[in-house]
Amino acid sequence: MTPSAADRPADLIISACTVLVHDDQERIGFEEDAAIVVRNGIVEAVTSTAAVADLAAAERLDARGQVALPGLINCHTHAPMVALRGIAEDLPTEEWFNDVVWPVESNLTPKDVELGARLACAEMIRAGVTCFADHYFAMDAVAAVVAECGMRALLGEAYFSSQGPEGRERSLEFALRHRGSADGRITTALAPHAPYTVDDTDLAATAELARDHGLSVHLHAAENRDQTDTSLARHGVTPIEVLARTGILDTDVLLAHGTGITDRDLPVLERAGGRTAVATAPRGYLKFAWPDTTPVRALRDIGVPVGLATDGAASNNSLDVWESMALTSLVQKSAEGDPRWLTSRQALHHATLQSARAVGLGDSVGSIAPGRRADIVLVDLTGPHTRPVHDLAATLVHSARSADVRTTIVDGRILMRDRTLLTIDVPAVTGELEERLPALVDRGHGRRIQEYDT
Repeated sequence: MTPSAADRPADLIISACTVLVHDDQERIGFEEDAAIVVRNGIVEAVTSTAAVADLAAAERLDARGQVALPGLINCHTHAPMVALRGIAEDLPTEEWFNDVVWPVESNLTPKDVELGARLACAEMIRAGVTCFADHYFAMDAVAAVVAECGMRALLGEAYFSSQGPEGRERSLEFALRHRGSADGRITTALAPHAPYTVDDTDLAATAELARDHGLSVHLHAAENRDQTDTSLARHGVTPIEVLARTGILDTDVLLAHGTGITDRDLPVLERAGGRTAVATAPRGYLKFAWPDTTPVRALRDIGVPVGLATDGAASNNSLDVWESMALTSLVQKSAEGDPRWLTSRQALHHATLQSARAVGLGDSVGSIAPGRRADIVLVDLTGPHTRPVHDLAATLVHSARSADVRTTIVDGRILMRDRTLLTIDVPAVTGELEERLPALVDRGHGRRIQEYDT
């Protein structure tokens, strides 16, 4: 800190904690008895507790016994779908979509979306998630919730080609209207649903719009091997090759899932030149009994960052990125047949810097360092399930739980303190949502918002 900065009160000082840091090679490390100084929503310094003893601050947090981590990022979800949590259980993917979820989604109103988003944000804040990438309908309502509750988000208005050009136009209008809103905490993307619901003409037009307006693209792609096999049988190309030939891979693109990415896709993704990222949500893949998972190791080898995600709670039942981090490590070990991959430190790298890059925020969040936005969570490791600590990285990934998050901070603003939410009234939200559920879950009308036919 410069002398002039030291003369002014900091907005927030967090002291007596262990801080997860990255060195200049992005290796994970931990600084003990450390302090974080925050001013104007930005980390000004990571220093020692002793160094801040006499520094004035508007607010101080004594975090002894806790670890300060960069806020977790949910790189792909459909936040309002918490309203459908548990509605379609133990079903294959096609039945899940066609028989339950897409008929119910045809009932959605902006108010349903708002309440679902509000409940989802409460769940994520309590689990240490400070930023999420959302891909859904009626996204003006989601943007309003994000602005109010204090989170950070990458938002996109989803569309299908069955909606005609109006769907694509609404996606663009939303992205331009909300880009940089909520004091800069909202970034936006164009959000075609997937190559099997959006045709090549719309994908090519989306790529052109993304380039013209400096927007990213967020979509589902090669979600599972069945989608890839069907695309090959019908069109002679994989979903990833569809994205290449339509120009989507020439934009900054976030691909959801990618468990159907094949060896022939890897050179295609590598040629995209580092503009592509993938979000992995392993709990859903296990639940749907998909035979494959996101090929994280192969993507690492070609320089594609993989961020952690949950997908929507209708398929995953949870928005707990903490669980996604542990499952990613475990599932990758099983898939690769190698207990040395994915290590706890590698999992933490995916949860921090790689997830930040996946949502286009690699220069501003994902680490606790001077100049970075002050998106920070404090994790209490004094519980019996986390003691003793022989390997702190392993304790965080495999022993700690989302319920161990005590405090969640975004842009230097405390959104949860000692497990108490400060920006969302959960009982009020759940009460209103439950009154609306009968109309929302009715399937008697026989409509579907879309058809799942890969």
